Amino acid sequence: MKEVPHLLPLMVEMKNRKVVIFGGGQVGERKANLFSRYAPTTVVSRSFTPGLCELEDQGVNLINTTGTLSDEEILGYIKDVFLVIPTTSDQEVNIRIAELAHQSGSLVNSVDGLEDIAVPSIIEKGDITIAISTKGASPALSKYMRKKIEETISPEFEDMARILKDIRPKLIQQVPKQEDRSRILWTILEDSDVWEALPESYDKALEIALNHLINENT
Repeated sequence: MKEVPHLLPLMVEMKNRKVVIFGGGQVGERKANLFSRYAPTTVVSRSFTPGLCELEDQGVNLINTTGTLSDEEILGYIKDVFLVIPTTSDQEVNIRIAELAHQSGSLVNSVDGLEDIAVPSIIEKGDITIAISTKGASPALSKYMRKKIEETISPEFEDMARILKDIRPKLIQQVPKQEDRSRILWTILEDSDVWEALPESYDKALEIALNHLINENT
């Protein structure tokens, strides 16, 4: 029985980390659509969906192949690659690609089961990012939870994140102790006046929030 991976949720800088996807079908398109937003992405396949052809115009590198790829060809495509994603319709080919990727030191995201990396359902609103995963147990549940959470995270949460981001440099400069900074931030978060002002005016809400910092220094 294959050991279940011990997955740790992390935020990873992907700007200069290469991603290679094998398979130009719907799954490959979905993966490319996601990862190309964060990292240099290449798709290797004998054919590509119309959606992938559109992504090529947005910077995704499409490599057209013929016949069955040899191990040497696969290793050539994944050299110095951070993440390899096998999405072909042939499970045995996917397993072979994953094995070669591990041999070359690349991480693997598999569509046939958990490997090194599992892709969660992602909610992005401004500076807020929320990732939801069931460790592969139920992608449908992840999508359902994402829908419910999206209904809860109103635009005011985006603005509150922006307020705390704008206040942070002043807070660090004026309040030397971490515990005092944390207390002030929680006071702002729990201030109903700040929340009530957000839909009306960001500047007004920011002014109310800054008063907590001013009061700390008087």
